[in-house]
Amino acid sequence: MPLDPHVKRFLRMVAVGGIPAVSELTPLKMRQAIFRLARALDAKNIPIGKTENRELPGLGAPLRVRVYIPAPINTDKTAGLVYFHGGAGVFCNIETHDGLCRMLANESGCRVISVDYRLAPEHKFPAAVEDSWLATKWIFEHALELGIDSERIAVGGDSAGGTLAAVVCHIAKQAGAPRLALQVLFCPVTDVSANSDSRKAYAERYFFDLAIMEWAFKHYCPPGIDSEDPRISPLRASDLTGLPPAQIHTAEFDPFRDEGKAYADRLRRAGVSVRYTCHEGMIHHFYAMAGVIPYAWLAIRAAGAAIKEALA
Repeated sequence: MPLDPHVKRFLRMVAVGGIPAVSELTPLKMRQAIFRLARALDAKNIPIGKTENRELPGLGAPLRVRVYIPAPINTDKTAGLVYFHGGAGVFCNIETHDGLCRMLANESGCRVISVDYRLAPEHKFPAAVEDSWLATKWIFEHALELGIDSERIAVGGDSAGGTLAAVVCHIAKQAGAPRLALQVLFCPVTDVSANSDSRKAYAERYFFDLAIMEWAFKHYCPPGIDSEDPRISPLRASDLTGLPPAQIHTAEFDPFRDEGKAYADRLRRAGVSVRYTCHEGMIHHFYAMAGVIPYAWLAIRAAGAAIKEALA
């Protein structure tokens, strides 16, 4: 399919004055640019039952999370979705993904817990992995307090947050607990060292390009880190058996499309139940652009319904 016309309009806007050239970027400048862009792209004023800002015991400092409680809640306990935002481990935060998390909570009926994990370069790999794992364990241990059914907890995320969600599933399997009910991955980056057809075809001019990915990787990882480390590239893990059922979303014009599909295929071959969707005409991060791309609403409604069905 051709690019969605709303996506085309957005890409023209970015080309005119969106994100600065990579050569001009510092992490701070990137965060400021992305925050301004997110405010323009995100759906506005999405009503929700309630939000709660909390701090969990972190590694050296408190770890901030935001709980999204949909309305109406008809039971004492609901399913839960531990959510990790994207941003290549360097930019984005709870605020940039507020609208998306509101939509996911409303459409899935889950309590969504958005995790504000530490960012690089101030906190390089594996800080984000450590925070994501710590938050997931804490939420399981405090499920009753949070109003969550501990047998119906999923992890999810988008882009690098999808990577973190996948990695948390691997760590939980290796640890033998907690038992995750589902993993929901939106346009995940599953192989940092990939050289796929989609990476070649959409390397530039499709919003999140490979130059930004390479820039972010240099900030995210300390020198000498192997890009095939499964905590960065879960597609490179030797064993994918025994992982939670997966719902994986990719976008047709996303450089990371093929590795998302490859991860879905490998999970299936390992005996894991997989629901895979490639969103035609879409680009990376479209799911958080409901303010300018109407299809994002439809996609998140469908994703929320699928999560609700899986965690029923």
